[in-house]
Amino acid sequence: MGIIKTKGIILSESNMNDFDKMVTILTPNGKIGCSAKGARKPKSLLMAGTQFLCFGDYLIYEGASSYHINSCETIEVFYPIRTDLDKLKYASHITKIINDVTYENQNTYKILQLFLNTIYMISETDENLEFITSVFKIRLLSLLGFTPRIKDCINCHTEEDLNYFSIKDNGFKCKNCGKLDKGAIQISESTNSAIRYILLADAKKIFSFKISDENLKELNLISKLYLNEKLEKEYKLE
Repeated sequence: MGIIKTKGIILSESNMNDFDKMVTILTPNGKIGCSAKGARKPKSLLMAGTQFLCFGDYLIYEGASSYHINSCETIEVFYPIRTDLDKLKYASHITKIINDVTYENQNTYKILQLFLNTIYMISETDENLEFITSVFKIRLLSLLGFTPRIKDCINCHTEEDLNYFSIKDNGFKCKNCGKLDKGAIQISESTNSAIRYILLADAKKIFSFKISDENLKELNLISKLYLNEKLEKEYKLE
C-alpha cells in the first residue's frame, strides 16, 4: 500500500453512500480521484478539505483498486467564491477546462500554479472576470503546447504591422497577410502587446497589466476562439 503526501486543489466533489465523498484533486503530479470516508459527517476532519476549490495538504493512501484520503490540512478555501455567484460561475468555467486537460501521472506543476493564481485573482480581487479568464486561457494553451507565434508574421515573417491574429495558423499576421485570412481577427497594438505579455511574463505576474474595455473585447474573443479550436470543444460560460 503506497502513501502519497501532496499539496492539491479539489476540482470536483460528489456524494457517495451516506456520509462519504468522491473528490478529484489536482496535484503537481497529475489528477487523482479519491474517496473520503465520513467527509460529510458534521464533525469530520475531512469536511473542510474536501470542498470544491479547497487548496490543502493531503495524505493519500493507495488501496487495492482506488485512492483514499487519510488526512488533510486546508491552506486556502477561497471563501469569496462561495458567496458570489459571478465569481463561482467563472471559477467553475475554468475548472471544467482544467479537468479536461489534466490526467493521472502528469507533470502538472505549471498548470496547477496557473490555476491557483487564477482562482486567487477571481476570489481575492475585484479585477474584471472576463480579463482574468482571457489571460488564463491564453497562458494555459501555451503550457499545453499551443503557443502562438508572436515574433513575426506567420506567412511572410515581417515584424511590422502585426495587427491580425490567425486562429487557424496559430499567431500573428501582418496587415497584408491578415487580410487574406478570412478567419483572422484584426487587433490593436495594445492587444498585440497584451498577448505578448501573457505569454512571456513571469508566472506570478501574468495578470499585472491594464487593458481598455475595447481591447479586452478583442482579447476575450481571441482567447475563446483559440481555446475552442485547439481543444476541439466549445466551452461556454454557464
